[in-house]
Amino acid sequence: MAESIYDIAVIGGGIVGLATANALLAARPGSRMILLEAEDRFAAHQTGHNSGVIHSGLYYKPGSLKARYCVEGREAMYRFCAEYGIAHERCGKIVVATDPSEFPRLEELHRRGEANGIQGIRWLTAEQIKEYEPHASGLRGLHVPETGIVDYKAVAGRLARLAQDRGCSLKVASRVVGFRNIDGGMVLQTYADEIRCKAVVNCGGLQSDRVARLCGVDPGVRIVPFRGEYYELLPGRAFLVRNLIYPVPDPSFPFLGVHFTRMIGGGIEAGPNAVLAFKREGYQKTDFRMKDLADTLGYAGFWKMARLNWKTGMGEVWRSFSKHAFVKALQRLLPDLRTEDVKPGGSGVRAQAMDPSGKLLDDFHVVRGPRQIHVLNAPSPAATSSLRIGAAIAEMATDHFGK
Repeated sequence: MAESIYDIAVIGGGIVGLATANALLAARPGSRMILLEAEDRFAAHQTGHNSGVIHSGLYYKPGSLKARYCVEGREAMYRFCAEYGIAHERCGKIVVATDPSEFPRLEELHRRGEANGIQGIRWLTAEQIKEYEPHASGLRGLHVPETGIVDYKAVAGRLARLAQDRGCSLKVASRVVGFRNIDGGMVLQTYADEIRCKAVVNCGGLQSDRVARLCGVDPGVRIVPFRGEYYELLPGRAFLVRNLIYPVPDPSFPFLGVHFTRMIGGGIEAGPNAVLAFKREGYQKTDFRMKDLADTLGYAGFWKMARLNWKTGMGEVWRSFSKHAFVKALQRLLPDLRTEDVKPGGSGVRAQAMDPSGKLLDDFHVVRGPRQIHVLNAPSPAATSSLRIGAAIAEMATDHFGK
C-alpha cells in the first residue's frame, strides 16, 4: 500500500477535475491531494473533443446551476485565459430562426438571456443577420456578443501545471478499479497502486456513475453516451463563416443542433449531430464495447426516452451516415454551402445523465456519499463553467468534509 495518506483524492483529469483540484487547494492550503486520471494524458475525452466555445449562458433556465455557473464561469474563464496568456477571443455569435414556427423559441432564448444577465443581446432582422454573417440565411436572429472561443486542452494543461505547483500529486494511467473503507478513511485501487485517502471527489465524466457505484453510492442516474460528429469546411470555403452561427434549438432534445464554429486555432467546424455511442469512449462509428452497450440497452430509462424521441433519433443516425443529409441540415443556416465544401472532422462523446423515467438531466447534478462528492452530470456548458464548478465543489467539500 502506498505510504502517503491523502486528505482528498480527485478522480478525473478533465477540465472539471483539474479546476476542482485547484479550487480545493486554494480553499484548503496545505492539504495533501492527489488527482487520478484513467488515461495516459489529461483532457483525453470531453475536454479534448469539444468545439472550444465559451458559452454565454443563453440557453439555460434562469436560476438553474447551468445558468448561474455558465455566466459566472464564462467571465472567470476569460480572466483566466488573459492572466495566463491562453489564446481566446470574445467573438460573439448569432442564433438564427429560419422558419416562423421558431420565433416563439427565439423569443424565449432572448428572455432567458436577459434573465441570466447576458449583456448586449441584440435582435436582428433578416438584413441585419447579413451584417454579421453575409452568407447566413434567416428570418430573425439574435446577436450574442458574450460568446467566445478557446482551446480547452490548453486551459486544462495550465490547470494541471498550477495544481502540481500548488502541491497536488498528479497520476495518469491510474484508472480506479476498486474501493474499500478502512479505519480513518478509504482506499482507491488502481491497476498499479493503492491510494489511501480521507475523502473522494469524483469528476469521472463518462465513467462517473460507475465510479460512484464502485464507491458504494447510488448515483440515481445512468450515463448514456451520445457521440457528436463534425465536418470541417475546406480552407478555400472558410470565408463562408465569420464567427459562430447557431440554429434555434429544439427544446425537447438536449442538444443545440448542427451549427458552425470558428476555432481558435483556425478553421471552421460544422456540426455536431447526436447519435447513441456503442462505447462510452466511442469516437468512431465502429467503436463498440459490449458492457457499455448492455448498460444502455438494459436501462429502462433509455427505452422510455427512445419511445418519445425515436423520430429525432433516426434523423440524427441518418445524418451520421449520409454526408448529403448532414449538409442539407447545415444549408438551412448557410444556403451557399455545397457538399463538396466540407470534409469529415473530429467527434466527441457527451456524458449525458439519464434518470429512470427516461429524462435526460438538464442541469448539473451532484450526489454526496460518506466523505464523498460525485459530479454525475456535467455536459456542456461544463467546460465554460469549469472554474465556477470547481469553486462550488470546494465550497461543498468544506461543508461536507470539514476544514
